[in-house]
Amino acid sequence: LFWMWVTAVVGMATKFSEVVLGMKYRQVNVQNGAIAGGPMYYIADGLGKKWLAGVYAFLTGVAALGIGNMVQANTVASSLYETAALSRPIAAGLIVALVAVVILGGVKRIGRTTEYLVPFMAVLYLAGGIFILLRYISVLPDAFATIVSSAFTPAAPVGAWGGATVMMAMRYGIARGIFSNEAGLGSASIIHSQAKNTPVAQGFWGIWEVCVDTLIVASITGLVIMVTGVLGDPDLSPAVLAATAFARGLPGLGQHLVFVCLILFAYSTMLTWSFYGEKAWEYLFGKIAVIPYRILFLVFLYIGAIGALRLVWDVSDTLNGLMAVPNLVALLVLARVVVKEKQDNPL
Repeated sequence: LFWMWVTAVVGMATKFSEVVLGMKYRQVNVQNGAIAGGPMYYIADGLGKKWLAGVYAFLTGVAALGIGNMVQANTVASSLYETAALSRPIAAGLIVALVAVVILGGVKRIGRTTEYLVPFMAVLYLAGGIFILLRYISVLPDAFATIVSSAFTPAAPVGAWGGATVMMAMRYGIARGIFSNEAGLGSASIIHSQAKNTPVAQGFWGIWEVCVDTLIVASITGLVIMVTGVLGDPDLSPAVLAATAFARGLPGLGQHLVFVCLILFAYSTMLTWSFYGEKAWEYLFGKIAVIPYRILFLVFLYIGAIGALRLVWDVSDTLNGLMAVPNLVALLVLARVVVKEKQDNPL
């Protein structure tokens, strides 16, 4: 959690820059009003490196099959199996069907679906989490102290394994922080570029996005797991850890609340990343790639749902790292453009 917070603070700056650049260098089709934007365009037109833009686009299309596809499908399938006793193949088929109904209808249907899902699930989840934290408010100071101390001091083994434990805390904290808010990946600028707004104003929505995703939602999840005492239970798999914590903190309702919110969170993420991936490959291969990519996305949904959780996470983290490299290079070089845009167009 501590390293997720650190990643979020840094990520606010990178997300702001990504969104500003995505808006500045986006392209608008004057005939039909279609908008295309994201790192591919500010790498190609701002940085002047079309080959690097192509590399980013390819990696984004591949990474979307991991971070926004297989991980989400695996999490939902695991929850359906452990909570509702639904077999993985059946759960996988259900997930594919529900996603297919939306993504095969295009970006407008994706937008309409997520605009209703996201506010509802966020308010529902935050209300439940805050209620539990207020109920266990007496142990909250200890939870925060544990988070900070465990970030630098190994919580379990000592001696030769101590450094490795701290290193792993940093590795997974940073990876999960990026996973939760996408800052540094550049992916979110693909959808932010569709907004009817100025680059700087939209950039501040990027900052708010990081704050909500990591500093609020992820923190509440972690703190609920800690204060309810379920952390470290060897009988609990990662897929049901949060649900068990909410069930203990909110008897009779908590487990169902997390189950519903988890499915909605994962569902909206799958829809959004399908758009990221198809826009990236559309940049590379043209409109002809859109439908085949959507079908490929659905195939990987099924594979992710029936696969092993640890393997799916490791593959996703690797793809995220590869995807971030060309984007971070562009952000460093184009930082002066972001500064000028902010100075010339203050809110």
